[in-house]
Amino acid sequence: MTNFVEELRWRGMLQDIMPGTEEKLNEGMTSGYIGFDPTADSLHVGHLTQIMTLIHFQRAGHKPYALVGGATGMVGDPSGKSDERNLQTEAMVEHNLAGMKKQLSKFLTFEEKGNGAVMVNNNDWFKDMNLFTFIRDVGKHITVNYMMAKDSVKRRLDGDSGLSFTEFCYQLIQGFDFYYLWKYHNCLVQMGGSDQWGNIVTGTELIRRKDAGTAYAITTHLIKKADGTKFGKTESGAVWLNPERTSPYKFYQFWLNASDDDTKKWIRIFTLKTKEEIESLEKEHDAAPHLRILQKALAEDITIRTHSEEALETAIKTSEFLFGNGSLEFFATLSDAQVLEIFEGVPQFELSRQELQQGLDASTLLAEKSSVFASKGEAKKLIQGGGVSLNKEKIKEATAIFNTEHLLNGKYIIVQKGKKNYFLLIAV
Repeated sequence: MTNFVEELRWRGMLQDIMPGTEEKLNEGMTSGYIGFDPTADSLHVGHLTQIMTLIHFQRAGHKPYALVGGATGMVGDPSGKSDERNLQTEAMVEHNLAGMKKQLSKFLTFEEKGNGAVMVNNNDWFKDMNLFTFIRDVGKHITVNYMMAKDSVKRRLDGDSGLSFTEFCYQLIQGFDFYYLWKYHNCLVQMGGSDQWGNIVTGTELIRRKDAGTAYAITTHLIKKADGTKFGKTESGAVWLNPERTSPYKFYQFWLNASDDDTKKWIRIFTLKTKEEIESLEKEHDAAPHLRILQKALAEDITIRTHSEEALETAIKTSEFLFGNGSLEFFATLSDAQVLEIFEGVPQFELSRQELQQGLDASTLLAEKSSVFASKGEAKKLIQGGGVSLNKEKIKEATAIFNTEHLLNGKYIIVQKGKKNYFLLIAV
């Protein structure tokens, strides 16, 4: 059995730990849990820190519980939020739960024996509980003074939007989750992001006051990017674990494009590589930063575990096609949906198949029939300078003729202006 807390510590993940927690974990197999709110039918990279925490917990010989908040997902947690969240219907929550279960199964080993992971839904113990039972059996043990002292509550009370009674009660609800899992599943530890410390401690306090029991708490750092922007967000929105929401190619690119400073932190947090392996990779990277050795190692590791080796291979080939010397044979293997995924955000122009069939010279194709260039003169100038490629081949003359034979997959023409500016022409 490895030391779970020490593992979090050297990886730079550990934020807060309740006294006695490390000693308790070192005594032998211990059950612990992390809660996930089903606010969407997919987890995103912002959840990966907690997923990795459960992975390390299980690898250290402990028994991980993943609590999906079927009940709390219909309420909303004020921690770390400036506004009240929209409430969800029971049907929405059930749909989201199914997607999350499927994803968590990729990271954790779920089995009944030994330290196999267990998934629980707090709606199972809240669905038959009425208000009077809750305020009698839970509310009487925690004072309003105690609840008001929490930072998450103070911030919202001092803000413009205030705090509803619904969200004010959230820490009691999460506290009862901990109590229930402690009492009926022997979960002695609750883990979570550092913004959850107040809610987690409310749970340990409820266990102490209600049953004179002892429970423990651990939180991990909230991940931030070195440039101050929010981790897990891109210009097009959140980076999801569901390939239908974020393609494996874009998922791979998110990690590949990380800064050196971020990658040196993230490779410790989001991979299972050992300290020696990481330090060796760092030396290689520092000797030749332009090769982006660390970024590639991080992107490959997390893409395989989130998706598959096949998805990684497609992501790499797509990257090579767009930014290197990838072959047109690879493009021919892509479906229309995959092509549009790859070129999402890239300027796209429709061409008349009939006009293309008759043949169009390069400057007309790129300036009049599309808006790759503002004018024929601008197109000619850059073509003569060798700065324009069509279907990965440089255009040598502005008078070169292109027709439907140049359509890839019978539908597309890929134009490249300079090294990184892509345009997709679609014959209709």
